[in-house]
Amino acid sequence: MKTSPVTLITGAAGLCAHHLINLLSALGYHIFGFDQKPMSDPNIEAFTGDIVDILQVKAVLNQTKPKYIFHLAAHTDPSLSYEELHHVNVLGTLRLLNAAREACPQSTIVITSSSAAYGRVPPEALPITENHPFAPITPYAVSKVTQEMVAYEQFAQHDLHIVRTRAFNLIGPGETTHFVTSAFARQIAEIEADLREPTLRVGNLDAVRDFTDVRDAVLAYHLLAKQGKAGEVYNVCSGQGTAIRDLLDILLDLSTRRDIAIQVDPARLQPSDVPIQIGDASKLHDLTGWTPAIPLRQTLEDVLNYWRIQTTRH
Repeated sequence: MKTSPVTLITGAAGLCAHHLINLLSALGYHIFGFDQKPMSDPNIEAFTGDIVDILQVKAVLNQTKPKYIFHLAAHTDPSLSYEELHHVNVLGTLRLLNAAREACPQSTIVITSSSAAYGRVPPEALPITENHPFAPITPYAVSKVTQEMVAYEQFAQHDLHIVRTRAFNLIGPGETTHFVTSAFARQIAEIEADLREPTLRVGNLDAVRDFTDVRDAVLAYHLLAKQGKAGEVYNVCSGQGTAIRDLLDILLDLSTRRDIAIQVDPARLQPSDVPIQIGDASKLHDLTGWTPAIPLRQTLEDVLNYWRIQTTRH
């Protein structure tokens, strides 16, 4: 009788985890989730705890003995201090890996990092490959670089099977308004419901980003858990650059309202904003055959519909 692969997902109450759980559940995995927030997903067995509490993490790993660990637990809010970001993103990762060395040293561990590690990249260096040097320009980016270095050290020193990913801009239904697509979509949904004036407040519309649907991204994570080479890092991205202005135009075209005005909000402008980021996922594609499948317009429609539903509930 074939047994279901045992999997542990940290940060299991988050956006990426939600979609990863849906994917792995459909594939027949036995899924455990770990998060500070209580979870009620019927597809997982949930543990509530703090990723920085090594005794809690050890207890979960000893009880579950996972074959695969997807480490998604992280602070992503750019307004947090470096100390807060470092505590979870770096120290939490170290505690998880230390616990795994004792409880399940044969596990494959997928560490999810970020393209923020690359920082500002000159146009002639685009698209960005995994060999591009780190140049973090935000506290969040510094925390993700440090997380990666901790993970690599644990691989090199202790022979853990660690695979790192660097996701570019992941978007999809369920994301918070910390992310530009939902910041726009929520305002549009509220305007459609006559809950706010028809003025949409925006930040820098000239920045260019590489957007990938989170549902495509979690498929990449799964493929890398199965096929990724220990110690290696893989970009997860579409390879296509989209200006924030163009993204907004698509959302406005999807709206039922045609009277929405655009107003730049100085509070939404970030002094350390990166002008352009476009990634190269050739390494991931060559290894696994992965390519993003969900068109950007479909993703944006799904995000807008999500916020329409949320708006009617409040």
